[in-house]
Amino acid sequence: MGLDSMLRGTMRINERGHLEIGGCDCVELAKEFGTPLYVFDELLIRENCRRYKKAFAQNYPAESRVCYAGKAFLTLAMCRLVDDEGLWLDVASGGELFTALQAKFPPERIYMHGNFKTEDELKAAVRNKIGRVVVDCMEELERLDSIAASQNAVAEILLRLTPGVEAHTHEYIRTGQIDTKFGFHIENGVAFEAVKKALSLKNLKLRGFHCHIGSQIFEIEPYRIAIEQMFSFAAMVRSETGFAMQELNLGGGLGVRYVPEDDPPSIEAFVAAICDWVKESASLLGFELPSLAIEPGRSIVGEAGTTLYTIGVVKEIPKVRTYVSVDGGMSDNPRPALYGARYFAVVANKASQTPNKIVTVAGKHCESDILIRDIALADPEPGDILAVFTTGAYHYSMASNYNRFPRPAVVFVRDGKAKLVVRRETYDDLLRCDQLVD
Repeated sequence: MGLDSMLRGTMRINERGHLEIGGCDCVELAKEFGTPLYVFDELLIRENCRRYKKAFAQNYPAESRVCYAGKAFLTLAMCRLVDDEGLWLDVASGGELFTALQAKFPPERIYMHGNFKTEDELKAAVRNKIGRVVVDCMEELERLDSIAASQNAVAEILLRLTPGVEAHTHEYIRTGQIDTKFGFHIENGVAFEAVKKALSLKNLKLRGFHCHIGSQIFEIEPYRIAIEQMFSFAAMVRSETGFAMQELNLGGGLGVRYVPEDDPPSIEAFVAAICDWVKESASLLGFELPSLAIEPGRSIVGEAGTTLYTIGVVKEIPKVRTYVSVDGGMSDNPRPALYGARYFAVVANKASQTPNKIVTVAGKHCESDILIRDIALADPEPGDILAVFTTGAYHYSMASNYNRFPRPAVVFVRDGKAKLVVRRETYDDLLRCDQLVD
């Protein structure tokens, strides 16, 4: 397994032996836009959106909603693309909501998340009549009801529940277990108290329940357990209060391929499985099929993104290691340092050549700034362009100005054309909020 298993969407090795994405030669992209550079395969993003929608249409007879998780990657252009494809949008901050609204994304197709939504964020959600606020705690129920009352509005809500399900993924990106900052716990009775509270508030309209069990998940089985838990809770609520769940949102979490040996489920297999389990639970407990929503982010944009770097230094330590240093690193991809995330790469201008040298790819920042350990590359030299795969999710959105690095540009590529959707920051941009104090 190697490069062939990592080529996705419109990626190919062209006649010059260079990596090509969306009909654009990556070496030429680096020349035109500079490096580091985030490159997104627009057609692959659109294809993934359509695969989700088609899978639901084939497997679920009731209403379904595919809500793109904006936290993975959100820009004005991405909002427009998501709208074009008819998806809903999941935002998790005032900034993400502002971006969506500036892009003219329909507010009625927006979900808002967050374990602590500020007063201003909740006011903006109500003022703009967004589709759903996913409420995370008791205090938020009261604040949101008060804000809605002050605007003479009724806010439609879901309650985020913690089903006590642990997905087998990195401990930092598990969210469905008991010990988590998110949501109302089912096991300790707090979730039921939240339902009663929500039903008593005049300016809130409870529609149903939400859960999210984690990210970068390869095993679908935990979703079955979560679905059974959610329906069991919904049945108890119906029995005790008469409220029948109308909507069920199962969050996101489907994993993607970062290295050749990764083997995530397909979008189609994932959707088919959760639809079957929802139908089974609904039938068993006598529920009409709820409106079913999921919130994929990584599985829509992750593999559509590639980061291009310029190799600057090749440092060989005899009998120890060869370091290949590139012109980016932790500031454009903090995930290796945060999660121990693994990546695959190729020398874009030597993509047809056999990888013949084991190296470690290092960034320009501190001692922990190692992007990839012990990868085979084709004779890397200063000036070569390194392409790191599967950098579409949580890279641009987590990029920083660490060491006063300007953040990279972002381009969408399609049909041989590259569209600049985020310009590269300049040194002047780094100072735009600074104030000199005498």
